Amino acid sequence: MPFSVSWHTLLEHLDELPADATLITPLSHSHIHITDIQEHRVIVQFDESTEKRPLQREQFESLYHQIQTAHDGFDLDRLPPDADPYPAVLSVHPRFEIDEDAGVIAETDGPTTTQLADTAHEPDTDDDRTEPDGLDIYSDGLLLIDALERHDVTDLPELETATLVNLYTLLSDVQRDANDFRQEVADVLLSRLHHDRPVAGQYGSVQRTSRRNRSLKDDEKVLSMLEAEGIDRERVMSVDRQKVDEALDVTTLTESDVYEIDESEYVRKAEVDDDVKESRLQGLKDRLAASEEAEAKELRQEIEALEERIDDLTSFRAGTEVQG
Repeated sequence: MPFSVSWHTLLEHLDELPADATLITPLSHSHIHITDIQEHRVIVQFDESTEKRPLQREQFESLYHQIQTAHDGFDLDRLPPDADPYPAVLSVHPRFEIDEDAGVIAETDGPTTTQLADTAHEPDTDDDRTEPDGLDIYSDGLLLIDALERHDVTDLPELETATLVNLYTLLSDVQRDANDFRQEVADVLLSRLHHDRPVAGQYGSVQRTSRRNRSLKDDEKVLSMLEAEGIDRERVMSVDRQKVDEALDVTTLTESDVYEIDESEYVRKAEVDDDVKESRLQGLKDRLAASEEAEAKELRQEIEALEERIDDLTSFRAGTEVQG
């Protein structure tokens, strides 16, 4: 089938999309909207930018031929920089589909899915917020926010010792909860990130990266291989800390004889009164639930205004706007 037929089929399906339709790019997971459909190009706009960007027919044709000649789909990691929107738009065509798990876009004769955002699963609005069940960071975070609101933490030396203990305990709990929850989020994100391309959200961006961890093989094997290359084993032998500790137990030497010791003092959480935390937490929940609608509406408006200011300060606008 010539590309011209597929191109006009794509344009027809793009024309049928709702005006507020949102497409999600497969690599960066950016949200884009179709703002204009022309004979030789499609104009899109990213959610986080006011810039309109033209996607040229020639580039779609190039991607089309790459898919045609690829075995088991075209590898999305082979896309040139900034070409992420092309497969997202092409997925609207009824014969092209993106498999994000495999990281490819392929042509198929069967039913396909598109990169259209499922509005039914979009994040809840402020009006629909509900308390997450079984999430410790939510409860401990709410208690910490309450403590920060009730005390002037800009002048810690002026606070009572009991208040400082409460703050330290809650900060410790939130840190632990956040680390555990962050790891859970990271585990899910890892399966959705491709290559080293950053994926942006409202508050920042993340990207897949890797680290190398090394551990020596069996001692005798390493020493034998090095000796075979002319390296004397004495050059790579080091003091084993565990063996030194064992030796101290059967000698008259003291710890300070063989160790440089630098002592420091720190605060450690001894215990947590869960009953008091639960009681205080329930009181906060009841107080929030009893808030008057006018106050809640005013708070939402303040939050929205703050978010708009943050967007204005952090938005990056590159290039010039495309006139449709």
